[in-house]
Amino acid sequence: MAALLRRSGILRDVSDHLAPSSVPAPASVSAALTDAPIVAHVVRAGFVESVHHGTAVVTAPDGSVELEIGDSSGAVFPRSSSKPLQALAMVRSGLATDGRLLSLACASHSGEEFHIEAAREILAGAGLAETDLQNTPDYPYDDAARIGWIADGRPKQSIVQNCSGKHASMLATCVLNGWDLATYRDASHPLQVAITDTVRELTGAEPSAVAVDGCGAPIHAVPLRALALSFGRLAAATDGPEAKIATAIRDFPEYLGGTHRDVTALIRGVDGLVAKDGAEAVYAVGLSDGRGIAVKVADGSSRARSVVLAAVLRRIGVGSDEVLSVLEHQPVLGHGQPVGAVVAVGV
Repeated sequence: MAALLRRSGILRDVSDHLAPSSVPAPASVSAALTDAPIVAHVVRAGFVESVHHGTAVVTAPDGSVELEIGDSSGAVFPRSSSKPLQALAMVRSGLATDGRLLSLACASHSGEEFHIEAAREILAGAGLAETDLQNTPDYPYDDAARIGWIADGRPKQSIVQNCSGKHASMLATCVLNGWDLATYRDASHPLQVAITDTVRELTGAEPSAVAVDGCGAPIHAVPLRALALSFGRLAAATDGPEAKIATAIRDFPEYLGGTHRDVTALIRGVDGLVAKDGAEAVYAVGLSDGRGIAVKVADGSSRARSVVLAAVLRRIGVGSDEVLSVLEHQPVLGHGQPVGAVVAVGV
């Protein structure tokens, strides 16, 4: 039947619709994915409907592994969990913002009005305009902000996309150093070279791959345990640019995430903690004693990410029930009502 449909022109191979250059080459798969055990169940009315595989790690200040679920030596793209490291490179390159504006430089913000105004403030301070931003236009991440934005008939814009604070800060750093603005996203640009060097230094690892992140900037693949180590180093810093980043995140967590975000609640609720969530189900945490934590859910599902992190934090005795319950709140709905939950297992 398939052959007949192909001859008739009704059905064609997928390759017929792809230019040769668009067909992906065979890719290697990280051990953080291939060796990932089941870490979460999706339970509906007492029945396990789905499972999520994942990897988690807790590192000591010296980089040794204190707790490991799965193989944390495998490389992952940290996605937006890299933003504090990227912002660190900007501060080292002369970016003088601090407090809420520096927290926004590290942010995947929700696109609430105070986030948008802060991003505009960064641009204005550097003599720049919204048109200089090259991050991908989008609607606000926050549900209420997005609904209001669309209801007002406003299109997707770079200034409200969750990475606008990072991109505004990247541009401001370029202005300070006299670097080209048009090419600031290129991997060979001085700004991106500085970021690569900082990622290499803080993680203690050579990036195994460099790709384009969702916002258009470069992103570096590093071992999951190396990501955890870098956050422990940030959180334990007592002076210098590292401490400046950590202080901004701790003092203004609502600028890092948003009014209704679990990452904001986590930072507010645990003294000395820094954290950053990332796309494709990555979460990185640093504790003031120098320990680092990183989680990666293998299928990229964000619904299991915070649940698994909460289980790790409970296991090592970090966080109150009140704070961790925010991370664990991932209900499964039936007819709009809770009929189950996403629950951690084996962690």
